[in-house]
Amino acid sequence: MTMAVRHFLQFSDFSTEEHEWIFQRAAAIKRKFKAYEKYHPLADRTLAMIFEKASTRTRVSFEAGMYQLGGSVVHLTTGDSQLGRAEPIEDSAKVISRMVDLVMIRTFGQDKIERFAEHSRVPVINGLTNEFHPCQILADIFTFIEHRGSIQGRVVAWVGDGNNMANTWLQAAELLGFTVHLSTPSGYEVDQAIAGIRSSESYKVFADPMEACRGADLVTTDVWTSMGFEAENEERREAFADWCVDADMMRVAKADALFMHCLPAHRGEEVQADVIDGPQSVVWDEAENRMHVQKALLEFLLLGRVTG
Repeated sequence: MTMAVRHFLQFSDFSTEEHEWIFQRAAAIKRKFKAYEKYHPLADRTLAMIFEKASTRTRVSFEAGMYQLGGSVVHLTTGDSQLGRAEPIEDSAKVISRMVDLVMIRTFGQDKIERFAEHSRVPVINGLTNEFHPCQILADIFTFIEHRGSIQGRVVAWVGDGNNMANTWLQAAELLGFTVHLSTPSGYEVDQAIAGIRSSESYKVFADPMEACRGADLVTTDVWTSMGFEAENEERREAFADWCVDADMMRVAKADALFMHCLPAHRGEEVQADVIDGPQSVVWDEAENRMHVQKALLEFLLLGRVTG
């Protein structure tokens, strides 16, 4: 029986139960990796990676992960692909998806990846867009589960820009039953319509970032200027001056609160060095876990629910 093609373009594309399955499989696959146990369920399968936005962690995690699953990788950069420029996105999708088994795209507007997926014969994964970063939030939640158990009923403090990470955290909260304390400077709020959430019950907005962190189980942030918005860098530096995660913010969070950052980080801007390099920080586990959850994602999209 042929499986229906599934895509992972935003966190809400999967159900609560499907996300829980991904986390279970990520744990199992990570155990195999740590035990040097060969696991090649995707032998003879090929992943195409299309980058219109530069990347370090996304490229390494997907490429290494696909090889570890026994598959192979085709890497396309902006000069190689130029989605919608050299040819229509729809045509690129039809051609590329006849030659590979999966496509991961890291690009600017969500509309590009949606259009590509609509005309793709194989699963498409969002490696990052301006609107969403679902693979990163998979890794973040998996990391929390590893360190603190279930995220259900917990509080996640988001301090900083109302960007693709914030949007995806809100989707995750709605699906997995936790609360986001959201604090952004005026003018940089999350757009609930873009985030695509149905209600405001799973998040609370705080003008004061210190109050957002109070009682949180996890404090997390991102760079003040996301890729593609570099022209606003100085303006943002002024607007975000009070949204630097420091020891005082971590102090009002729970005593065992974790700190996360999707990286790359700018110490002294969105986070102080003593926080990101301190004992509550799990950013290096978080970075590694991109690979493990993405391996589980690749497996699920191609093979469905497998065990072993």
